[in-house]
Amino acid sequence: MSDESTAQSIGEQVSNTFKVAVVGTGYWGKNLVRNFSQLGALSLSCDLDHARAQAMAEQYPGMETTADFLQVLDRPDVAGVVISTPAETHYELARRALLAGKHVMVEKPLALDLAHGQELIELAQERGLVLMVGHLLQYHPVFLKLKALAAAGELGRINYIYSHRLNLGKIRREENILWSFAPHDISMILTLANEVPCGVTATGGYYLHPQIADVTTSHLEFPSGMKAHIFVSWLHPYKEQKLVVVGERKMAVFDDTQPWGDKLLLYPHRINWENNQPVPSKGEAERVTVEEQEPLRNECLHFLESMATGQTPRTDGREGLRVLSVLKASQESLDQNMDRSRAVAPQDQAPSEKPKWFAHPTAVVDENCTIGEGTRIWHFTHVLKNSTIGGGCNIGQNVMIGPEVSIGAGVKIQNNVSVYPGVTLEDYVFCGPSMVFTNVYNPRSAIPRMDQLRQTLVRTGATMGANCTIVCGHTIGRYAFVGAGAVVTKDVPDYALVVGNPARRIGWMCQCGVRLGDDLVCRDCGASYELDGETLHVTEA
Repeated sequence: MSDESTAQSIGEQVSNTFKVAVVGTGYWGKNLVRNFSQLGALSLSCDLDHARAQAMAEQYPGMETTADFLQVLDRPDVAGVVISTPAETHYELARRALLAGKHVMVEKPLALDLAHGQELIELAQERGLVLMVGHLLQYHPVFLKLKALAAAGELGRINYIYSHRLNLGKIRREENILWSFAPHDISMILTLANEVPCGVTATGGYYLHPQIADVTTSHLEFPSGMKAHIFVSWLHPYKEQKLVVVGERKMAVFDDTQPWGDKLLLYPHRINWENNQPVPSKGEAERVTVEEQEPLRNECLHFLESMATGQTPRTDGREGLRVLSVLKASQESLDQNMDRSRAVAPQDQAPSEKPKWFAHPTAVVDENCTIGEGTRIWHFTHVLKNSTIGGGCNIGQNVMIGPEVSIGAGVKIQNNVSVYPGVTLEDYVFCGPSMVFTNVYNPRSAIPRMDQLRQTLVRTGATMGANCTIVCGHTIGRYAFVGAGAVVTKDVPDYALVVGNPARRIGWMCQCGVRLGDDLVCRDCGASYELDGETLHVTEA
């Protein structure tokens, strides 16, 4: 069945059982009226502006209009209330609708206060009602394609995201540019990051009114080490709606101002390490084919489907609360000081009294360290200042990390390992017991050589066995396997199995940790590989 016929079918199903009312028919509400009317699910519209209500009645003959919100709540044929009013009214209107037993779709933001947002979520749960937030771009086919590509690993590890949402107008006085424009971008970034930021810094400019920001830049830092920034303005000479995602394998650009066929481009740019130096390798842009659909129609249809089936909406109240949390943190940072950046940690509901990571009482974590959620640090381990450890890591006993060392998510470091300055571990690296990193090539006790540090990079998924030694200045490739006791004196390719002193390659390893046979097909997971010279590539996962 085509999307068009599916939409019509759902629309008919809903219209034959219950309908929705759109509250607020102004700049955005009129588009909601149009879509719900086309889907056959619109019962009436509500607006205090008589001229606007009259215009709606003339445009949609047969549709009822009212200025009385209570009349909307009293109507037995209205099962869902769609709220598109000023942000400061969202909480009260949504609360009253839920108390009246109506499903609710409320435009962003969910509320202006975290406690109010949590109250709406709990109220909807108690009464078995749908609560959905209008984060439109979560229903944009192009963003959904980008989300799927990122989830499938097409971009590799995401390092950085930035978004620009700029235009000349529509200038508001009931909310600043942060609350007006940024929720869309925050929602997309949180979805791609799949984690909440550990710090938010926001700066802005107040040009048309001393209390209402016209331009803001928000900087988000995540436990995994990923960073993002959001630049929004309604004082810009041209329209720009662009999301750029920088991954280790590819870079993606979602530009919503471009024609449909050019909205999503992938750039296979990569950074290769040659002689321990990063060298950029550029590729031609790749257009990504996506079926053209109106995002708002998809969003309205999703609300109708949620009401009809009881499914949890893609942008439910909890997703709205996460976005609200980052908005509140950004606003707090703006309010604290316009001239000095100060990071503010967002909170879901109330401040957490305990960190979301564990350290044994005998462990020491110095100042200015960032530890990801779910990480565990065991007996007599020392994390030195300015180090970053991602989420879900397990750091064993008597381990030293830092200072200023970066460790990704899901890393496991066994007992008696030191990760010195100059060593970087990407995600899901395994360090066996008592294995050794060096950071100076020819150390002498009597001669200081800390200004001669050589960088060591251990790529995603690599395993280093017990008592092996990694001589500084080399890269251990993705999913490589260094055997116990080996001494690595040169770069190790991706997927390579190396043993001995000096370490030499004796075979290849699958991502799942099983040695590959001569046919380069994994006997456990079925993944197949292809050898190009001394480089191994996955051909089928």
